[in-house]
Amino acid sequence: MSTFHRLRPEVAAVRFAVLALSSLSVTSVLAQQVAPGAAENTLPAVEVTSSQDYGFVAQKAVSSTKSDKPLFETPQSISVLTREYLDSRQVTSLNEAIQSTAGVSSGGFGRRGWDDFSIRGQRASESIYVDGLKLGQSNWIAQEVYGVESIEIVKGPASINFGQMQPGGIVNMVSKRPRSDAFNQIGFTVGSYGYRQGTFDFGRPLQSENGKAAFRINGMASDADDPTDYVWSKNRYIAPSLSLDLGPRTDFTILAAINERQYIRQQGLPVLGSILAAPGRAVRNSLFTSDPSVGPYDASQRTLGYALTHRFDSGWTLRQNFRFLDMDLKGALVSLNGPLQASGNVVRNVLLQDISERSAALDTNIERTFAFGGAQHAIMFGLDLNQDKLKEYSQRCAIDPLNVYSPVYGKAIRSCATTTRAQTDLSYTALYVRDQIKFNDKLSLNMALRHDRATTETLLLASGSRKKEDSDATTGNVGLMYQVTRNIAPYISYATSFLPVAGTDAFQNQFKPEEGKQTELGLKFQSDDKRLNASFAYYDLTRKNVTTSDVNNPGFSTQVGEQSSKGYEAELVADLRNGWTLSAAASVVDAKITQDTNLSNIGKRVQNVPERSGNLWANYRFGGALSAWGYGVGLRHESSKTSPAVTYQVPGYTVADASVSYQGKGYRLMLNVKNIFDKDYYAGVLSANAVPVGDPRIVMLKTVFDF
Repeated sequence: MSTFHRLRPEVAAVRFAVLALSSLSVTSVLAQQVAPGAAENTLPAVEVTSSQDYGFVAQKAVSSTKSDKPLFETPQSISVLTREYLDSRQVTSLNEAIQSTAGVSSGGFGRRGWDDFSIRGQRASESIYVDGLKLGQSNWIAQEVYGVESIEIVKGPASINFGQMQPGGIVNMVSKRPRSDAFNQIGFTVGSYGYRQGTFDFGRPLQSENGKAAFRINGMASDADDPTDYVWSKNRYIAPSLSLDLGPRTDFTILAAINERQYIRQQGLPVLGSILAAPGRAVRNSLFTSDPSVGPYDASQRTLGYALTHRFDSGWTLRQNFRFLDMDLKGALVSLNGPLQASGNVVRNVLLQDISERSAALDTNIERTFAFGGAQHAIMFGLDLNQDKLKEYSQRCAIDPLNVYSPVYGKAIRSCATTTRAQTDLSYTALYVRDQIKFNDKLSLNMALRHDRATTETLLLASGSRKKEDSDATTGNVGLMYQVTRNIAPYISYATSFLPVAGTDAFQNQFKPEEGKQTELGLKFQSDDKRLNASFAYYDLTRKNVTTSDVNNPGFSTQVGEQSSKGYEAELVADLRNGWTLSAAASVVDAKITQDTNLSNIGKRVQNVPERSGNLWANYRFGGALSAWGYGVGLRHESSKTSPAVTYQVPGYTVADASVSYQGKGYRLMLNVKNIFDKDYYAGVLSANAVPVGDPRIVMLKTVFDF
């Protein structure tokens, strides 16, 4: 076991920070020595180019691409959800935010209090990043979207930028940061099912020599009930940040956040009596199949880190991101453990969970642009370090059956038996190199290589036995783009990925690392004024050593072999000068199991992946005497979903959304109605015995004051 894992969390954070500073010093010396011909006393000219975002239209994704290169010139599919877009829809969760992205299907397990989603037909819930750094080994707490400036969805393997990732793609949340201007904002929201939310966002510049020092603090608190009886949630979030003035060539920002959540899990309805005909009458959608005496979940996530950029006289640019994470979660859920019986009873069991995680992540790279061989090169060298300790303790207990037609709650939990008591330590070191080559105004080539060395060690605390696995892999990507005109750029790319998988299955077998590869053909379009971006892509993706939820052993995961995805995606975002802002997406994906220990699963569709999906959200701002008013309309569609472990399909659905807004002097009013026609639908497949219900009509009224 490494020294880091034997230390207390706070001591480990300090030790890792020292390592971060050491890495910074080494790369600083390297950067200053690489270009000996640079002038000693003259600073090179700095070219300033416009990267203005317009409404829903983002020009760059610096946190995800580790580059200032425009998205239009990047041979890869990347979607960016701007703050204006998120606010216009009044999104309250990450699942809701990303459901409008082509190739993404989210929330298929229902309102269970966690983020769950697939990208390009492959589960990607464990590939959540914040400010370019992975949160942890798994996804145990829903992330708060109020604290982000934007959300970037990178599709397909992205080994150079995020080595430890699932091959379908990643979601990177970019935190709000201090600004150069002073601002004050508070907001209040009320909505259906007792939803109440208060928010604040304050910022001030600080007096400094170069005008770069500033602080910002934003936070929110929300309480809500749920369309399901006895289900509720309480969320608290606060995120202070501070930018220091360390000179004209250095940007340094300290970022911290506390995310606390309490909630009762919504565990779905019996399959019989909801999506399939029951022995008796249908089960009502508001039925709570758990027990109010069981739970709630209590989760807390605390992070502290920094983002550093330094531009050397030699022309090299150093970037370094660091974050320490401390997460704890305790709670209980009641799951259905059998089909609905003719008597109306359904068998249940209880899972008690106690999970904690401590992790430290450090990513350092240096980059320089220069001319060589008749082409422009942007070369980058990087070092990525991560150490993570995850402790899991769970018990499986018995509880009396529930009669779904005449539910009686307050049943006692009994006969508990420990199912998991383990500690998983994951550490890895990666070196990477990238070269962005521009041969001329039309032709460009991106090449990258990354080598990872990872160690996964699982300690079974009950027996004291250890299982250790060392793994290493070299991954990379290459992308070729040709700009046919100033507006149209086709591209082709190939990428691979590698992901050490922490933990064990229900039989205490250590998981093997995942591997992925993808070929992509795409076309990008951008208008002359950069107010309209569109893209189209075809991809062929293969994923090996796939880990997924074990429907036969709830609370566990299992590796099922190999999956493949082939599909088409199209996206359009626009901020037109006639008052319209638009976001549209459509995708078709064929995601199937191609290898499995259970031969009957081969050829079946991947769990909770619709073959077709589409989204449209359009806002209009009036002119003239009605210039303070605006409205929005939208549609969301998903085709049917299923799972290899079930014999039923969840029907597809289409729902409509709408909004009305008013901009006054120093305040805004926004009324959003989601699922305006109150369409009944099911979110996806939870298990062979339970199916989660979708969201009914939700009305939200928000008031924001700027002062």
